[in-house]
Amino acid sequence: MTGNDRPPDEALRAVVELALALADAATLRDTVRVAAAGARQALNGSFAAVSVLEPERGRLRVLVNDGERAPGEEEFPPDESYPLPDFPGPAAAGAPWTATADSPGPHGEALRRRGRGGCLVVPLLVHGRAWGELYVARPRGAAAFTPYDTAFAAAVGAVVAAGITQTERLAEARRLAYTDPLTGLANRRALDLRLAEAVERHRAEGTVVSLVVCDVNGLKEVNDAYGHAGGDRLLERFGALLSRHGAALPDTLAARLGGDEFCLLSVGPPADDVVRTATELCAQAAALEPGRGGACATASTADPIGPVPTGRRLLRLADAAQYAAKAAGAAGPVVAGRDREVTRLADHPPRGNARRAFRGRQPGGGG
Repeated sequence: MTGNDRPPDEALRAVVELALALADAATLRDTVRVAAAGARQALNGSFAAVSVLEPERGRLRVLVNDGERAPGEEEFPPDESYPLPDFPGPAAAGAPWTATADSPGPHGEALRRRGRGGCLVVPLLVHGRAWGELYVARPRGAAAFTPYDTAFAAAVGAVVAAGITQTERLAEARRLAYTDPLTGLANRRALDLRLAEAVERHRAEGTVVSLVVCDVNGLKEVNDAYGHAGGDRLLERFGALLSRHGAALPDTLAARLGGDEFCLLSVGPPADDVVRTATELCAQAAALEPGRGGACATASTADPIGPVPTGRRLLRLADAAQYAAKAAGAAGPVVAGRDREVTRLADHPPRGNARRAFRGRQPGGGG
């Protein structure tokens, strides 16, 4: 029997339910919440927590507390952590261990302070390395954890570790799917998804949605003079500059559309704030070496641009405004809705070779 005379089949059923629940978890937060609740049930505890190792801080940081929490314990604590020297050697080797309120040292003291009678700690190994730990406790007066519980906990910990591994792999897959590999910014796929959501908010709630579209001038010349490695460095520096300016606007995504084209998607801030950010971006981009700055433009639902039924319409307006910026050799952004020529270009854009010729005639064309 497990502790408190719990039938083994109930414990096994709880582990199966835990594995199924972990398979549905999409984020690390969901995974650790499910892991703590499932492990608490499988090991017949009253409280459970999942913590992650932070070697650079020399700490073990608590991610979630589940069950009967003591005063001061939060479900998702902002910074509850403990020094690593408090944890015994077997934890590093992957062996579960137990302590009681009568145990000497910090573990017994912590149990007494929180009104608990005993705990069972399971190190979590992910990709063959120490990742963190699973902690399950019982109240005072409950049966102590037995050797059977300790052995069973190793299986529970393996299920939890598998769930964490799956979550990390999903996160990496999402990162690769939605991130530009050169600059680390969001890619076009990520921008399209966020823009579609933003336009839906605009149509339902009137939320202001704005785009800043930028083209890095002179990239071809930089590639010719310094090789593609030099061009990549210029793109990386421009991407970093774009990211810094995007961070100054709430709820703003910085993205690389492809090639030498970049974009900021801002949801909520006033159009004038976005234009001001674009102006500062243009000024600082002009100082990047090598290269010849960038052509920037903005399009916002807060400006007189007409209906915006889809994100494609807003992108078309921003694209047209950027072509106008190229044509004028503008030092600052061209703003859609404040220039009728931009609306005409958006409604009747150049196509095919005409589009390339249009860009080729402008200052910095071909880059």
